[in-house]
Amino acid sequence: MKALAVIVDGVALGDDEARAFWRRFSAHMEANEGDLAGFAKSEGLASVHPEMRAGRAVLVASRTAPQRAYGNAPVVDRTGSDGRQTIQKRRKKPLKSDRKPQ
Repeated sequence: MKALAVIVDGVALGDDEARAFWRRFSAHMEANEGDLAGFAKSEGLASVHPEMRAGRAVLVASRTAPQRAYGNAPVVDRTGSDGRQTIQKRRKKPLKSDRKPQ
């Protein structure tokens, strides 16, 4: 299994295409920190979102889905009991409900 992947409108790119896409993405983000929308536009896409899936860095791109703001990549877990994709977002602070009563 490769460490990097690219999915465009639900279709995975081949290894060579994915590596080239990641090189362009990395160069753009190095020069334009946090500019996901600009990169998507330069590729003729509406959006690009980084995710972690099964330990792999994945760029999920779409020609129609809107761009979300830049942030931590969500961890996508496809091993849910119902087999559907679930997204686990990392919390920076514990919720009030997580705190022990005093």
